Amino acid sequence: MSTSPTSKQTLTPDSQAIRFLLLVLVLVMFFTSLELMGESFKLMGGGLAETLLKMTSNPFVGLFIGILATSLVQSSSTTTTLTVSLVAAGVLDIAGAIPIVMGANIGTSVTNTIVSLGSVTRKEEFRRAMAGATVQDFFNFLAVAVLFPLELMFQVVSRPAAYFTESLANIGGTQLLSPVKQVTEPIAGLVIAASGQSGVIVMFAGLGLLFLSLKFLVSLLKRLVLGQSERVLNEYIFGHPVVSMLLGVALTFLVQSSSITTSLTVPLVGAGILTVTQIYPFVLGANIGTTMTAILAALVLSSSGAPGTAEALQGIAAVKVALAHLFFNLYGIAIFLPIERLRRIPIRLAEKLGDWAITNRAYAVGYIGVVFFVIPLVTILSTRNIEMSYDPPKPELLEQRAPASAPTSAVEAERVTPAKG
Repeated sequence: MSTSPTSKQTLTPDSQAIRFLLLVLVLVMFFTSLELMGESFKLMGGGLAETLLKMTSNPFVGLFIGILATSLVQSSSTTTTLTVSLVAAGVLDIAGAIPIVMGANIGTSVTNTIVSLGSVTRKEEFRRAMAGATVQDFFNFLAVAVLFPLELMFQVVSRPAAYFTESLANIGGTQLLSPVKQVTEPIAGLVIAASGQSGVIVMFAGLGLLFLSLKFLVSLLKRLVLGQSERVLNEYIFGHPVVSMLLGVALTFLVQSSSITTSLTVPLVGAGILTVTQIYPFVLGANIGTTMTAILAALVLSSSGAPGTAEALQGIAAVKVALAHLFFNLYGIAIFLPIERLRRIPIRLAEKLGDWAITNRAYAVGYIGVVFFVIPLVTILSTRNIEMSYDPPKPELLEQRAPASAPTSAVEAERVTPAKG
């Protein structure tokens, strides 16, 4: 009597439990590898990222500084939180900060593309993984291409941010503990200590752990989601765009890292469990979720200092920058999600890049290096002396309370901008 394929795939409760525990262990390895890679770039280039954020001479430079700085630290949450902190400290002004947070949206997706390289030796899996990794890239490219010029001309992002800042400025906030980081940070700390604080060693340790964890992760996910689990995943979670997007918002808010949540979908697409179309709303939700970290930080900063003081006013400016990041992502979703013809553009571009990458694996590495590092660096160096007029509206609280002779930041003291009527 022959055994059917279905019976071969049936798992006992014990085997399911063991595989689930192995999955948890592999996920810890996976998240730790991302933590190590982020920390390695901070060790090698964290100071460089902070220096870059202070170099905004015009909005165009600020945009590419956001891309490069986020690519270095591999975390838009880190870049945007640091940006609002610099605004609150008076080191950076609103006009310099808003383009940076737009660029941070692009830079954060470098982690996804690096994760896809874990499948580079398996042709079809790599093609799918590369497409799944870069759909966020293309959404962010398109959102910036549309909204950045509109912001410079009509302040479509900064105006609503200024309006809503008034109602949020005095709420205050609190720091949330990321449950994932509570597990991965101690492990990463041990590796960093053992490496002697060497960024290069930590980077290779992170890459090694990433490739190892992905090898097991794809295999375990395939086995665990066969049958009923796969049906639930496809029909009830990723089968409904709204549910998928809300899940992306919630998970990213909980772990405070879009790099973690979106990178987790890459092996699922690579394994053929999900499609690029299915994860697309999820990664857009992750873009929303990652803005919450900077909003929380800005609310904390805005609640410090007596009302009307320079410290409090700079905190209010930080809230506006954080909200501008949120509105930028909301506008992008409103443009590139509801309408089928527009929704298909980033998906098709990502799938085309996946097809192109498997013709020569070196193209994938070149894509990462050129898009996330070479182009931003060359653009910053070649356009930093160009002057551009950009004066986003400030919240009424800043307009009313800030003394005319005292700018709200040290950077504004050096800028010559037209007086607002």
